[in-house]
Amino acid sequence: MTARARLSLLAVIAAVAAAGAVPPARAAEPPPPPGANDWSCQPTAAHPRPVVLVHGTFANRSNNWRAIAPDLASRGYCVYALNYGANRWSADTWYGLGPVAKSAQELSAFVNRVLAATGAAEVDVVGHSQGGMLPRHYTKFLGGAAKVHTLVGIAPSSHGTTAFGLAALAQQFPGASGLLLDGRCDSCRDQLAGSDFMTALNAGGDTQAGVTYTVIATRYDEVVTPYQSQFLNGPGVTNVLVQDQCAADPSEHVSMAYDPVVQANVRNALDPANATPVGCLPSG
Repeated sequence: MTARARLSLLAVIAAVAAAGAVPPARAAEPPPPPGANDWSCQPTAAHPRPVVLVHGTFANRSNNWRAIAPDLASRGYCVYALNYGANRWSADTWYGLGPVAKSAQELSAFVNRVLAATGAAEVDVVGHSQGGMLPRHYTKFLGGAAKVHTLVGIAPSSHGTTAFGLAALAQQFPGASGLLLDGRCDSCRDQLAGSDFMTALNAGGDTQAGVTYTVIATRYDEVVTPYQSQFLNGPGVTNVLVQDQCAADPSEHVSMAYDPVVQANVRNALDPANATPVGCLPSG
């Protein structure tokens, strides 16, 4: 891509959707993934905190958590997953496109509902991509630090990414590139490295007192780039690169949510007292 094309891509991502365009009608929102959103579930002594799953950009609760939700539920966790960030331009299955600060308010309301239903004092949050970064706005600006015990970010956009990274993500969702190029993805603009949103989120440090953080990254991430930008600094932080555990692990950004190595790290982060060694899949 030429320098001129790069500048053009940056410009269109920052643009506002053309006036007068008619957004598509939305159908019913995607359902919870298997194992999630049993509102009668009661936490146990072994797993006293409900787990809230927060999907990524262009994804939804159904397709992002097909592996992790049933895995955690089968191990006795109360698991909950929300759809957030719908905007008037997104297709029926696309979520996570609204302004991140507004989506964090949706997360706040959802956490309150989970706490009320379960009687728990705190939740643990597991998020993928934008979903691993968005809860940090909730904990920093919306009082969430008092309600979140552990935050696990899978390939999170912790410090933003490049326009090329967002374009790589959009290419994995048919038709999504049009929204990106037309400037209709508010969260895409927020997630650009150096954006006003990212500057405010990371001002004064990455972490909040009382919250434990785990970041799980892959060196093959083509969306949140460079992959090292995903890692957090501060007390209570554990940064994990899956290739340091399993050198042959080929996972890239989207497939991280379905990687058994990642799932093992999620379980260990949620229950460190009973952590188990992470096993690698046979290569070849």
